[in-house]
Amino acid sequence: MTSTPGPHAAESLTPPVADRRPIERTHHGDTVIDEYEWLRDKSDPDVIAHLEAENAFTEQQTAHLADLREDLYQSIAARTRQTDLSVPTYLSHGDPADGGVAYWYYSRTVEGQEYAIHCRVPATDPTTPPDPEGGLPGEQVLLDGNVEAEGHEFFSIGAFAVSPDGTRLAFSTDTDGGERYTLMIKDLTTGERLPDTIADTSYGVVWAGNDHLFFTRNDEAWRPYEVLRHRIGTEADNDERVLHEPDERFWVHLTDSRDERWILIATGSKTSAEWHILPTADPYATPRVIAPRRDDVDYNVEVAGDRLLILHNHDAVDFELAEAPLDATSPDQWRTVLPHRPGIRLIDVDAYAGHVVVSLRRDGLTAVHVIDRSGDGSLGEGRDVDFDEPLYTVSSGGNPEWEARTVRLSFSSLVTPDSVYDLDLDTGGLTLLKRTPVLDHPTHGAYDPTQLVQVREWVTAADGTQVPVSIVHRAGLQLDGSAPAVLYGYGSYELPTDPRFSISRLSYLDRGFVFAIAHVRGGGELGRTWYDDGKMLAKKNTFTDFVAVAEHLVERGWTSADRLGAMGGSAGGLLMGAVANLAPDRFAAIHAAVPFVDALTTILDPELPLTVTEWEEWGNPLEDPEVYAYMKSYTPYENVAEVAYPAILATTSLNDTRVFFTEPAKWVARLRATAQQPADRPILLKTEMVAGHGGVSGRYQGWREVAFEQAWLIDQLSAD
Repeated sequence: MTSTPGPHAAESLTPPVADRRPIERTHHGDTVIDEYEWLRDKSDPDVIAHLEAENAFTEQQTAHLADLREDLYQSIAARTRQTDLSVPTYLSHGDPADGGVAYWYYSRTVEGQEYAIHCRVPATDPTTPPDPEGGLPGEQVLLDGNVEAEGHEFFSIGAFAVSPDGTRLAFSTDTDGGERYTLMIKDLTTGERLPDTIADTSYGVVWAGNDHLFFTRNDEAWRPYEVLRHRIGTEADNDERVLHEPDERFWVHLTDSRDERWILIATGSKTSAEWHILPTADPYATPRVIAPRRDDVDYNVEVAGDRLLILHNHDAVDFELAEAPLDATSPDQWRTVLPHRPGIRLIDVDAYAGHVVVSLRRDGLTAVHVIDRSGDGSLGEGRDVDFDEPLYTVSSGGNPEWEARTVRLSFSSLVTPDSVYDLDLDTGGLTLLKRTPVLDHPTHGAYDPTQLVQVREWVTAADGTQVPVSIVHRAGLQLDGSAPAVLYGYGSYELPTDPRFSISRLSYLDRGFVFAIAHVRGGGELGRTWYDDGKMLAKKNTFTDFVAVAEHLVERGWTSADRLGAMGGSAGGLLMGAVANLAPDRFAAIHAAVPFVDALTTILDPELPLTVTEWEEWGNPLEDPEVYAYMKSYTPYENVAEVAYPAILATTSLNDTRVFFTEPAKWVARLRATAQQPADRPILLKTEMVAGHGGVSGRYQGWREVAFEQAWLIDQLSAD
């Protein structure tokens, strides 16, 4: 078939046609013929040639958008303070009275440079951060991402950890997007790299004293499955395994206590957890299990000086807070200190000498709750931190100091730029330290939040459930259906999509767009039940919720179906593919980023990265015929139909290890061969050839990627 450009393009071009190479598979008596499974092996020249042909076609089809892309890119650049400094964080290394040192740690960016520069300056007291206007005297550059990235098309930092005495930096880098990192050590007193270089590590790195590192490593399925110990100055071949997790459902995660006395090793699946602890003073000690794993019991551990604080969901669907002795080995030793309250989802806990900070969710919004501790460490009264906006996102950035009397809070909304506050734990007072500036736009002038309106509405889903939707638009909008709109969604893994500010989103709002977020089931916006009702054999609720929100936006006059676009990535890309099949007439255009659109094929293959760990999210179609039939009924690739689809842009990366490029490549091939596509609704595939799941690296490259995607949606939705 022939595909044609978007509504403002000048010429018609022929899209690539993927070969049909049928492969047969049979499960539970059902035989499937897959013509495009051959698009899996990136070492196959035919596969690369096909992806390059798709890229060339996409470039041709979008060439008419070059000026718009440049305008969108320049808008982001103009509004962003490109030379900037993060809010410094105070961190002491030992007691200054005993010869210890303290620093202010921060990162800064420089106009024209892609990556952040990580630095520190000496600190004299924890209340006087450095003034960038004063020239940052004594600044020490710990790691310059621009220097490290030289010669690489892709660059990402994984681990970044300074030793307890402040003399060494452990950091890791990835230069192809595959999320396998090389761990290195830098001597901060001399600036030299130590000979220690450890290949093939995962994200987690923790110091045990100043001479030992604990780190994690992935198995062949990209699952962090073991913890190893490295002694500085020894060969990596001599590194010893500290813990090995044989259950392929469980991931391993490393952290340490705020007082630096303990290393914590968490092993967890989607629904269960088990934590281990060992003292940093004895890095060769055997980790002790805090509470043995139990099916469907999830828990989290925070060391609180002389005791442990445990967030858990045993008989508490939205979690409760308990305390336990420091030497606990059984859940029988847990004592409830903050009881379970249905509908209030406890998320995290941070302990300090005088307070405990609990992060939670209620009524679809985030919240922070502070609890006082008495002299003996017991918990007393608690209070919430209040904000005066109807929609917002707040989270605790904590404080690395055990004796802290303040913690950092990050705050944002659909109209308020990212803000950093100091929260006084004793008084509850908030001090604004920084609000990300939005610089004047050459055409639209100064950013004025009063010219934007954010609202929350509730939509009745197909089964009667009330689904929240967050909406932002320019003031004065008429609800007459004339405005173009973009609807975003995710809805998996209990990950919420909270209302946050975005400089790049202003480019939509400048053009009269409505931007909406559908908080569909499967996410975490309304607690654990909201998640449970959008997974496994209830997954279709995620898709029907999104369609209900789209219909609501049209019925209320926020937009019309021929001016409504949708976007989502990863599991949100699955959502995009599913709603394209379910309700193709409700949308004019869909952008699916790194989309999980061939879910059944992936989840059927335990040899693929991360498949086994996903069975608790989607079900196991290998063993359960009901799960197999259910997944087959919604997975986008299996359900492409001979209908007219919205215009579709699928974006992916060759080195993505979470959602293989194969999935969107197969999906687009089948759409092209099957859909009855109108001439003005192209189907496009764009593959980054050196990148991973998060797309390109570097902030300027990232802005250009965003500008490309925005330009395509703006063009398809016929907005000026």
